Amino acid sequence: MTLQWTAVAFFLYAEIVANVILCIPFISAKRWRRFFSWGIWNWLSPYWNKCFFTMAMVLLVLFLDAAREVQKYSRPEPLMDARVPNAYDHVHMKLFRAQRNLYISGFSIFLWLIMSRVVTLLNQVAVSAENGAALQAQMDNMTNVVKQHEEDNERLRQVSSANIQQSKYMFHLAVGHL
Repeated sequence: MTLQWTAVAFFLYAEIVANVILCIPFISAKRWRRFFSWGIWNWLSPYWNKCFFTMAMVLLVLFLDAAREVQKYSRPEPLMDARVPNAYDHVHMKLFRAQRNLYISGFSIFLWLIMSRVVTLLNQVAVSAENGAALQAQMDNMTNVVKQHEEDNERLRQVSSANIQQSKYMFHLAVGHL
């Protein structure tokens, strides 16, 4: 393999490892959010989109180059030259390499897009969980306030009914003395 395809294969293996680590179920989205909120990620975040699109373009160019090579060696024309010994084997060897490179670059692009989406979704899940926890705390606080108001309202009813009873009693006393 040439240097560029070795680099793409290494990148593919690194993506596989990164995607597996991101999908480990016992690492919560909250932990990933804490991990991605470290200072180094804040420093890299302005460059992330540029890096993402640059890598996607490089992988796309390599994918298209591999597709062109597959197309080139899939034609029957290279096999027509019977004067060269082992020409058939040589062309099939080149076709095999081109197909291998096509698969490596294709899967690398695919996993690059998946990894980007997984990171985005983990971040959104963590933010939603934080918002849910904040809303739950706010709802609990409001429930306590409502209970307090209900207790105050009940006490006011009792005081009001006692005042009404006392007023009726005073009225009857006043009417009885007349």
